[in-house]
This record gives sequence, C-alpha cells and structure tokens, in this order.
Amino acid sequence: MTTKQKKQLAILMLNMFIAVAGFGIIIPIIPDYLKMIGEGGTAAGLMISVFAGAQLLMSPIAGKWADVYGRRLMIILGLIGFTISMGVFYLSDNLTVLLISRAIGGVGAALLIPAIFAYVADITTLKQRAKGNSYISAAMSLGIVIGPGIGGFFAEFGLKAPLLLSAIVSFVAVISSIILLKEPDREPYVQTSEGESLPRQLVSSTRKPYFFVLVINLVMAFGLMAYESVLGLFVSETFSATPQQIAVMITGTGIVSVIVQLFAVDRLVSLFGEIKVVLIFIMLAALGFLFSLFAGSYTIFFAVTLIIFLSTSILRPVLNTLVSKMADKEQGFAMGMNNAYMSIGNIVGPTLAGIAFDIDMRYPFVMGLVLLLVTFAGTLNWSKRNTAATFEQ
Repeated sequence: MTTKQKKQLAILMLNMFIAVAGFGIIIPIIPDYLKMIGEGGTAAGLMISVFAGAQLLMSPIAGKWADVYGRRLMIILGLIGFTISMGVFYLSDNLTVLLISRAIGGVGAALLIPAIFAYVADITTLKQRAKGNSYISAAMSLGIVIGPGIGGFFAEFGLKAPLLLSAIVSFVAVISSIILLKEPDREPYVQTSEGESLPRQLVSSTRKPYFFVLVINLVMAFGLMAYESVLGLFVSETFSATPQQIAVMITGTGIVSVIVQLFAVDRLVSLFGEIKVVLIFIMLAALGFLFSLFAGSYTIFFAVTLIIFLSTSILRPVLNTLVSKMADKEQGFAMGMNNAYMSIGNIVGPTLAGIAFDIDMRYPFVMGLVLLLVTFAGTLNWSKRNTAATFEQ
C-alpha cells in the first residue's frame, strides 16, 4: 500500500477504534446493571435486539446515503449517534430509557459501519481489499479489548461511571473525524437499486451475486450474538464472575482477535482462498459452541470463548471482503445490505437466546451450535456450485 493509503486507513482505524471502545466500556457492567433494575436474560437479549432493529431499519438508507452524500458525512453522523446513545444511557434509570438509548446507538452504527467499509473499498484495489478490511476489523477488536477493560476498572467507582466515560470517548471520535477525515476519491454514484425502503432493498439484494454471502453473515450474526448476549450473565450466574472478570475475558479474547486480524487473515486468504477459510472457521466456531456445554469452570469457559472469538475475528473481514469483491461499483449499497442482514441476525439471535437463557442457561449454546452446523452445510453446498473465479479475483 502507498503512504497515502496507509494514512487514510490509520484515520479510519482510529475512528472505528474510538467508537467501539466507547461502546465496549459498558459491557462488563451489563449483568450487574440488569440485576440492579430487576431484569434478566430476556432484557439482555432485548438490549441487543433493539440496537440491531434500529440498525436494520436504517442500514439500507444509510448505505445508499454513503454513495450519494459521501462516506465522511455518514461516519461523522454515526459517531454523533453513538455519543447521544451513551449520554441517554448514562441518564437512564429504567429499562425503557435504556432501550431508547440502544435504538439511537443502532442508528449510529447503521450510518457508521457501511460508510467505513465503503471508504476502504474506495482506497484499495481488489488484491488489497482483504488486508484493508482486516485492519478495520482489527481496530474494532482493539476497541472491544480496551473498552471493556476500562469499563471494568471504572465500575469500581460506580456502575454509571463507565457510561459517562463512554459518552466522552464517543464525543472525542466526533471531533477527530471532523478534523482528520477527508472524502475519498471514488466513482460517481449511479442509481442501480429500486428505492430506499427496506423491503425493496432486501428484494433487490436477492438478485445480487453476493446474496448468499449476505445470508451467511446473517446466520453467523445470529449465532454469535446469541452467544454474546448471554455471555456475561452466564459466567456471572454459573461461576460468580465479577465485572472485572468479565472484562478480563473479553479483553483476553479481544487481544487474540486483534493479533489474528492484523497478521493472519491476509495470509490465510492467500493460502486457502476466502471460501475455504469461511468453511474452516465456521466449523471451528461450531466446536466452540459444543465445548461451551461442557465447560466446568471459568478458566475452561474462557478458553472456549477464545475459540469462538478467534473464529469470528477471521470470518468477519473475510465475509466482508467477499461481499465487497462481488459488489463492483455498488459498495455503499452492498455494505448497507451487509449491515442489514447482520442486523436481522442480531435481532433474532439475542431475543431467542435471552428467552432460552431464562428457561435453561445452556439452551442458547445448543441453538448456536445447530445454526452453525446448518450454515456450514449450506456454505459447502454453495461453494461446490460456484467456481473460484466468481469470488477470488
């Protein structure tokens, strides 16, 4: 990559990191916060589902806006959404207000994420795309690493202290974007989809060459978010884990994710190609869900979580790269749809996982295991019906 490309990627990584770190700060306090207001697994699922629902409704529009109005504006507006979300969360005393704050955050994510990945597509060649996407994913993972660690530390000063800090960090991201971010050079926008309504965009996406990859992203998001939505509650109830221990678990797995995304994803894709990498790590994630059912201690469950997060840290940029490669000049729309399909999984997964958790704490892991095995079989069948030239350009 050229020096200019590296500078542009560095700015995008900084903004993604600050946004995700600001949001990740709240993760360790969620179990105790829900207990404080008398809520359990269902509420934990709703917190993620409401976020994802707002993200889903906004993503098709936001993806097209990124094409029409520019990547920079959407990134800044998305970060403003995160800032407002954390401010409302800080001021909340009940579940209703908390869910409102999550909806605002979902809108912010819909504006931010497709615009950043579309920005990467604008400044990279097809051969550089996997590396560029892996850098952005690494910045997201690093935010997840740093954020919960800080949140666990500041929880010592009160459950709401991390919320205030998160709002401040997100505001810093807004200012840094306004100062540092410039609009990339790109092809003029050409109208190719049928309108901005969600149903029309979803119908239009079924005719795209990357449709099945969108479906894989949906089911992967379902399984992952079903796991993540009850993770803190599970270790808290089963192993009496503290907010600090939850922060250590997320931080430890996040560190591995960052290292893998920075140094392993591009090499794995070069060695095996995107499709083989997807198949390998879907199966590895499924094994992680299976092992979760038999983990007898916090340490063993930590190791199992590491397997799952390692797998998804590789799958995320590889799947994004597949969509990007097949999207041609429709990068904003494609990434908006990618975000929308993941949001569908993010809505259904946590909702069902929360309900299942309140019935039996291990049911969400069984649900995720079955879903991943079905995804593996579907991906294997799809790969056999497509030639490598279709997606490995």
